[in-house]
Parts: sequence; C-alpha cells; structure tokens
Amino acid sequence: MNPPARRRAADAAAPAPEDSRSRLLETAKDVFAEKGYAGARVQEIADRAGVNKQLINYYFGGKSGIYAELGRQWLTNETELQDPELPYEELVLGYLRTNFADPRGIRLKAWSELTGRPDDSEPNAEDLADIERRQAEGELSDTISPAMVMLLSQALVMAPHLMPDTVRGIFGSDPADPDFQRAYAEQLARTLRLLRA
Repeated sequence: MNPPARRRAADAAAPAPEDSRSRLLETAKDVFAEKGYAGARVQEIADRAGVNKQLINYYFGGKSGIYAELGRQWLTNETELQDPELPYEELVLGYLRTNFADPRGIRLKAWSELTGRPDDSEPNAEDLADIERRQAEGELSDTISPAMVMLLSQALVMAPHLMPDTVRGIFGSDPADPDFQRAYAEQLARTLRLLRA
C-alpha cells in the first residue's frame, strides 16, 4: 500500500515550523514596508510566504501579532547598535549602514509615523538621555537641544530611503548605488562633526 509512503514524502517536503515562521516574518516585513500596517493583508503575507494564512494566527495571533513581533526584532537589533561607548558619529553611522543594508525597517517606521502604529509607542527617553549625557561630557555641543540633535540625526539617516527621487535629483545618484552610499556616509560623518563641542 502506498499512502503511508506518500504521506512520509509529503511530510519530508513540508517546511519545518521554524522555517515557516521565519518566512512569514521576512515576508511580513516586505508587505508592511510596501503597504504599511493598514494596507497589509494577512492573505497576501501568507501567499507570498507560500504557507496557509492560519499559520499567522497560530504563530503570532494575527496581523497585529506579527507586526508586534517585527517591532520586537527591531528593538533587539537596535540594542546591538546602541553602544554608549561609541562616539556619537559612529553610533549614527551604524544606523545608516544597517538601513542601507535593509531599508525595510525605515519604510515600516515611515508608514507607522504617517498612519499611526498599532502600539502607539512613545519616543525613547533613553536616547535623549544619552544625547544629554554626551553634551554634559563635552562630546556634543549643548547649543542645540538634545531633541533637535536626535531629530536631525534620524532625518539624515532616513532621507535616502524616504526621498529616493529627491536624492536622485539633488545628488544625481541612486540611493541604492554603493558609491552614493559611501559618499553619503562620508558627508553624514562630516555633518555630525559639526555637532561636536
């Protein structure tokens, strides 16, 4: 009788649960980055990942759960970027390099800012406190408020991803071009040096 052999073959061909979960997260990051939270559809995420949409409920409890998991992943990655011992310039350039490598996080951030994110999280007071500490220690000038330093830094990191047509018009280069990315990082470093005390 062949059915058990066929079933074993089908089971062997089925993706492992962790593989399905990982594919769903990567695909969800793509869809949320392209369409925002409101525009993303669970069915599209499942179809692109090649799995049944019920797995989104099973693994994450639905659309808001998978979105929240992406947020937790970002916070984990961000923790690795936030070394208080790094000079401020290197800290900001680390974010720039990370976002050049994978701009989906910036796009997710832009969508959540424009449409309101499900978690309505507050700005991180620790980031402002770090800038205040750097100003008190004389690394950064205190002539600009910590809030302005933070906003300026974030805007400069995000601009190539959120304004690609403007970047092409001003710089004459595509933001995805490695030569542009190298030159932009150098210019950003020079700009950040102006914030030194």
